[in-house]
Amino acid sequence: MNIESKTVTGKRASNRASNRDAILAAARAVFAELGYGGASVRDISRRTELATGTFYNYFSSKEDVFEALTQETGEELRALLSRARKQADNFEQFIEASYLTYFTYYAENPENYRLVRSNRGRDAGNLKMQGPQVTAGLAEMRQDIERAMKLGMIPKSDAALLTAAIGGVAFSILDEIMQHDPVDPNRAAKFASALFMQGLNGSLTDA
Repeated sequence: MNIESKTVTGKRASNRASNRDAILAAARAVFAELGYGGASVRDISRRTELATGTFYNYFSSKEDVFEALTQETGEELRALLSRARKQADNFEQFIEASYLTYFTYYAENPENYRLVRSNRGRDAGNLKMQGPQVTAGLAEMRQDIERAMKLGMIPKSDAALLTAAIGGVAFSILDEIMQHDPVDPNRAAKFASALFMQGLNGSLTDA
């Protein structure tokens, strides 16, 4: 392949990536504003400078682009959470780092929160914390909890129930703090951590 051909190929690849990014950005805004049920491919295409038919060069349907968005958001957040938990030196840091990272991510990315929140009723997945990305995130947290228990960082307890409890508290408090302006992830993380630690200590003592 000569230099000219390589240049043309490179430009095409760059244009494809740019077009795909433009569609994803438009779709994120449309889903956040209209919800999954109220949005259409035409709504998404109108938010871009691309021809209407260009959408189908990259995605087969609005469901396809929605799945791409939730996967992108989920993978980004899961990586941040995993890194934060692995840097913890004790149980309290493990809990607070998890909450602070989770709340801060959505405070800094409110459109991603609106995307997820407005579509929780879709297939009842996110509504019950059973969507693919939520399920994967909880599974990763459980693995980190089990690892921390082996290291003696976390008191021995039921890892599955502990994971569900941490996730449930985060899920509920997030909805509350995102109703406020400004959003205060630090205050929410400290509150959730203090409440959770006291509750866990009490349950272990009772057990």
